[in-house]
Amino acid sequence: MTRFTNNLKTTIFLAALFALVLGLGSLIGGRQGLIIAFVIGGAMNVIAFFFSDKIALASMRAQEVDAKSAPDLHTMVSRLAQNAGLPMPRVYICPQDAPNAFATGRSPKNAAVAVTRGALKLLSYDELEGVMAHELAHVKNRDTLISCIAATVAGAISFLGHWAFMFGGGNRREGGNVIAMIAMMILAPIAAAMIQMAISRSREFVADHDGAEIAGTPLGLVSALRKLDAVSRRVPMENEMPAQNHMFIVQPFSGESMARMFSTHPATEKRIEKLMAMVK
Repeated sequence: MTRFTNNLKTTIFLAALFALVLGLGSLIGGRQGLIIAFVIGGAMNVIAFFFSDKIALASMRAQEVDAKSAPDLHTMVSRLAQNAGLPMPRVYICPQDAPNAFATGRSPKNAAVAVTRGALKLLSYDELEGVMAHELAHVKNRDTLISCIAATVAGAISFLGHWAFMFGGGNRREGGNVIAMIAMMILAPIAAAMIQMAISRSREFVADHDGAEIAGTPLGLVSALRKLDAVSRRVPMENEMPAQNHMFIVQPFSGESMARMFSTHPATEKRIEKLMAMVK
């Protein structure tokens, strides 16, 4: 029931995002604006589909490793991928001291998993195993593609809202409701960001559950989440891009407090509570 509910939520949220981008385009420029919005959203998704993994890895200055350069990590990921019934993903290490990890790639065949240097230093073998299993669960469930689409469409909505403020909309010249249009320009990007974050939070719970099954126990991930959440608050992510927050196992922090409603991740204590419910 939990998986079905989360998948249903994801479908509804994605539909809402696409409705927002088309509605905003139509409000700005009528039928022509609708077409422009559709083209912009489609083009951005094509780019994201083929290049999101390269962009994410490059932004984190990730370096690919193999069985010779990182034997323990590579062997661990290989074994977990077999447990999950997945092809072996590319494995990367990022130079950041902030402890974190992420998965990227449009499909299991194109997937990559990455972990920061800080996480490798912080986590025990069992904890790291739980983290990598969580990331492989994202790959198996194609969350990397879903989150990428959500982030891209949300970006398109923000772009359309900014473009409308700069150049005005067709409906304004046609005597449309100016107040409603301005309100839509302001609220649509905010709503898009919140929907994107809701999608990310929903997928994290499923990845936690499936990751625990891949690893064979939730206890490693539980311990890892406690450490990652505590240390990441004290060690901000270097050169971290806010648009990529959704892809990490815990919310990267910049050293400033953040309202929970704008977090891309559910509360760590809630994630741990659900994981501990799996312990027999």
